Amino acid sequence: MTTPEHTPVPADFASRVQGTLMGGALGDAFGYLVEFDSLADIQARFGPSLLVDLSQASGTPHFSDDTQMTLYTLDGLLDVLEWANNGVGADINACQWLAYLRWLKTQDIETAEHAPEQAPRWIDSQSVLHHQRHPGNACVTGLATGEMGTLFRPVNPESKGCGTVMRSAPYGLLPNVDAETIYKISSDAASLTHGHPSARQSSGAFSWLIHQIVIVGLPLRAAAESARDRAAGEPSADPELLARLESALILSKPPISTHDGAPLSGDSLSDALGLGWVAEEALAVAVYSVLVTEQAAGSPVDHFLAAIRLATNHSGDSDSTASIAGNILGALYGEAALPPSWLTLCEAPAVIRRLGADFIKLTTGA
Repeated sequence: MTTPEHTPVPADFASRVQGTLMGGALGDAFGYLVEFDSLADIQARFGPSLLVDLSQASGTPHFSDDTQMTLYTLDGLLDVLEWANNGVGADINACQWLAYLRWLKTQDIETAEHAPEQAPRWIDSQSVLHHQRHPGNACVTGLATGEMGTLFRPVNPESKGCGTVMRSAPYGLLPNVDAETIYKISSDAASLTHGHPSARQSSGAFSWLIHQIVIVGLPLRAAAESARDRAAGEPSADPELLARLESALILSKPPISTHDGAPLSGDSLSDALGLGWVAEEALAVAVYSVLVTEQAAGSPVDHFLAAIRLATNHSGDSDSTASIAGNILGALYGEAALPPSWLTLCEAPAVIRRLGADFIKLTTGA
C-alpha cells in the first residue's frame, strides 16, 4: 500500500486537504439553504438571479448531515491511522462503521442492542455535530440495524441514495495508498448503509476522482474521465452511473451544446442529469457543474462560486450536489478556492480545520 514513485505527496497537500473539507462544508451550507425548495420556490425567495451568495441566509448558515458524515468518515480514518502509528493493523471498514455509529448516537437515534460500543473520541464532544440536519433515511436505518453491512451482506439492499457519495471525499485524500485501494475502501464503506451497486460504485468513483486530482495530480477533466473509466471497469458496472457520468462529460465539453452556449441550469440541468437524490445523479450534477464552469473562470474563487451556484439552483438535492462540487474544487485548488467572505460565515471552521490538521499530521508527519 505504498504510493507509486511517480505520485509523491504534493507540496501543497495540506492546503488541498483543508480545501477539500472546507470547500465541501461551504458548498453544503450554501445548498442547504434551498435543499427542499423547487426552482420556482428559490426564485420566489431570492428573485430572478436565484441564490448567489451565502450572505443571503436569514441568520447563521448551517452545514447539513453531509458535512457531519464527511467529518465522521475522516475520524474513522484517523482512528485507523492512529492504530497504524502504534504498530497495530486495524480493519478499515470496521473503524468506519464504528465512527458512523458514533455519529448516529449524536443524532439521538437508538441502535439495536447488539450494536457495539466504542469509547468516545474528540469529535463526539463537538456540539455542532449533534444537531439533526435532515440525515438521510438509508444512513439512519442502515446503521440502526446494528449490523455491519458488507458487499455480500448489505443493509438496505435496494437503496442508492446519495448518502454514500456526499461523505466519501476523505478517502481520496489518503496518500501512500494506490488508487485501486482507495476505490475499494470507499465502495466497501458505502455498503455499510446502502446496498445498491450504484451507491457503492458512485462512492468509489468519487473518491477515485479526488485521489486523481490531489495525489496523482491530473487536471480536472482528465481526473473526471479517469473516474468514468474506473467505473466502467467494474465487473458489474451500474449502467445508470455510466450513463450519468458520460452525459456530464459530454455536455460540459466546449463548445457548450445549448442553444445560447450557456451551461445547463435549473430544470434543464435536472432533466439531463437528474435531481441528485440518488448517488449517480448527485455525482453527475457536481461533476458537470465544476467542468462546465472551468473555462470561463478567472480565478479559483470565481470557479468555485460559479460551480456552486450552478450545483445549487435546481429543484433537487442542492446541498449534496453543492457539497460534492465544493469537495472537488477544494481538492483542485486547495484553500485558494474558498471565497474569503464565505469563510467568515462558515459554521464551526475550527472543528473542520482541527480534524484536517490531525489527518495531515498522521499521514505526512507535518
